[in-house]
Amino acid sequence: MLIGIITGSGTYALPDFDGESRDVQTEFGPVSLTIGQFAGADVVHVSRHRPGHELLSSQVTHQANIAALRDAGVQAILAATVCGAVDPTVPLGSLVAFDDLHFLANRLPDGSICTLHTKPGQPGRAHWVYGGPYSAELRAALIAGAQSEGHPVRDGGCYGHVDGPRFNTAAEIRSLSAVGVTAVSQTGGPETVLAGEAGIPYGLIGYATDYANGVMEEDTDPDDLMELITASRTVLASTLAAATAALAGAEPPPPVGHQIVMG
Repeated sequence: MLIGIITGSGTYALPDFDGESRDVQTEFGPVSLTIGQFAGADVVHVSRHRPGHELLSSQVTHQANIAALRDAGVQAILAATVCGAVDPTVPLGSLVAFDDLHFLANRLPDGSICTLHTKPGQPGRAHWVYGGPYSAELRAALIAGAQSEGHPVRDGGCYGHVDGPRFNTAAEIRSLSAVGVTAVSQTGGPETVLAGEAGIPYGLIGYATDYANGVMEEDTDPDDLMELITASRTVLASTLAAATAALAGAEPPPPVGHQIVMG
């Protein structure tokens, strides 16, 4: 199985990855991929923000990234994000394997609708219909991978997509808490939707680096936040490696949900 891996803030490269960089062109723009062997599996890696955090969350090219992975033939995507905990029972420095999504706006950073179906009359245009948006098989692999590495991980939680690059107000976070959001970040919503439209099973794991605004009486210290972002590199990389190794010899999981094709 060819596995796609998407990493975010703090994790711009995978350790011990014997890969070759390749710039590819998609209908949504260029993408830099790294293709090779990671944890005994064939992997295609995308760094969302690019090395050095070149792209802020409002500049990430989600359509191009997913199209590039689709065109490369990946059969599953493991994705990682650092996130702000909305649920106060989530310990900082712990992981959440998400099983639900809150992304009401369904828009890309430029304000356009989040979809791969951008052209009227485009063959294969469809509506993506699903129960849970994340692959159960990939979630299980991420949870088992975290546990095997000794990292605390929550089985299930609602991922809340918020627009960056600013952080949210306490009032905004209260509204997300009221509908059951567990943790928020600024990139996972479009990836989830676009991978679903592409028919690629997708699993997302988050590493809590701070409590979102108003969750605790005192805000997370910015220095502590940056220390946890740094610490996330090792935790997320080892979790991804263990999950990838477990999936290497497995059959590809089925796509999530189904497509109602309109043409």
